[in-house]
Amino acid sequence: MALRFRKTITLAPGIRMNLSGSGASFSFGGRGASVTVDNRGTYLNTGIPGTGISSRQKLGGTPRSRSATSSGRSTVTRSITVGVTDDGTVYFKDDLGYPLDEKMTATVKKQKGDLVKGLIQQKCDEINREITSVGEIHLETPSPEVRPVFEFQEFTEPLPEQPTPKTLGIFASLFRSRRERLAEENQRALSRYLDELQKWQDRKEQFSREQQRRKQFIEHDLYISVTAKESYLEEILQKMAWPRETHVSTQLSDNGSRVFIDVDLPELEDMPHRTAVVPQRGYRLSVKEMSANQVNRLYMSHVHGIGFRIIGEIFSALQDCREVVLSAFSERNNPATGMLRDEYLYSVRVDRERWSGINFQNLQSIDVVDALTRFELRRTMSKTGVFTAIEPFTEFR
Repeated sequence: MALRFRKTITLAPGIRMNLSGSGASFSFGGRGASVTVDNRGTYLNTGIPGTGISSRQKLGGTPRSRSATSSGRSTVTRSITVGVTDDGTVYFKDDLGYPLDEKMTATVKKQKGDLVKGLIQQKCDEINREITSVGEIHLETPSPEVRPVFEFQEFTEPLPEQPTPKTLGIFASLFRSRRERLAEENQRALSRYLDELQKWQDRKEQFSREQQRRKQFIEHDLYISVTAKESYLEEILQKMAWPRETHVSTQLSDNGSRVFIDVDLPELEDMPHRTAVVPQRGYRLSVKEMSANQVNRLYMSHVHGIGFRIIGEIFSALQDCREVVLSAFSERNNPATGMLRDEYLYSVRVDRERWSGINFQNLQSIDVVDALTRFELRRTMSKTGVFTAIEPFTEFR
């Protein structure tokens, strides 16, 4: 059984704003509808794309709002886009995509500086969050005492709405043809309703049967059927949030009391390699490259965190599993041939009893790299996280 996991991190877009002689305004929304907020009030802009039909409706005012007539000034509005690139560059562009001049850029910073700084901080958090997600994957590891529990779900699909019979006025009811036509319409509406009601009841009964099967699966099958154990283990592993693409293959033996796991790890090149900080002054983001040793240590934490998390998920999902043998490998270059090959970085044999000795309420205090040394471990690794290939455990040794 081979599983493949992916997670895409989407970076936040820039902020679009409008600047005018009477202040700054921000527009939110896509084509067809948007909301504009400026110092004259809040407006709803609606339109039908491609037709030229549009309208503008005021939703609320502001104590400082003044009309162009009373102030004696006309307002010229420009659309401005502010964003932060992956390398930390803050850009200010007009609606045609050209950079703003220094005077207009200074106006943006003066009038909407807090929003610009908020966007810079958001990008900073996104860059650093990658490091956290990679280095702390083990923090969500469940205790082996947390067993699978059936979670009952309600059938939430609403009942079909019963139609209200149509009636004729006093004058129209005098005509037989109208009475018969209306009676036919009411009968067709009632027939459609009864058909929809029957289908709704069928779906509800099917949902109820699926709930019963799920309850049987969680509370009974999971303890006696190897097929059920394999299915549930695959389900649990697929639900995990994998920061980088990771492949897992599993093999159960002795009726599921022993589980063998092979993990195809992400590569060192897949690790984040930048950190970011927002300087106290100015409108900028400082992005720095991590050193090779820092990237190696992050990789070391990540690959051990993957193994730690998977072992914990197995012991929690399969309550009668007594031993997990996990071997983790990576695709690396063979210096003798120049060809890529799979090399095992570590292999560990873990028994449930000793695994239960870990304090799962305080995982943030655990050094996940050292945690696996409590068990039978094969690993050749330098202090800076440079691995030498090893021979993994197998079912027979």
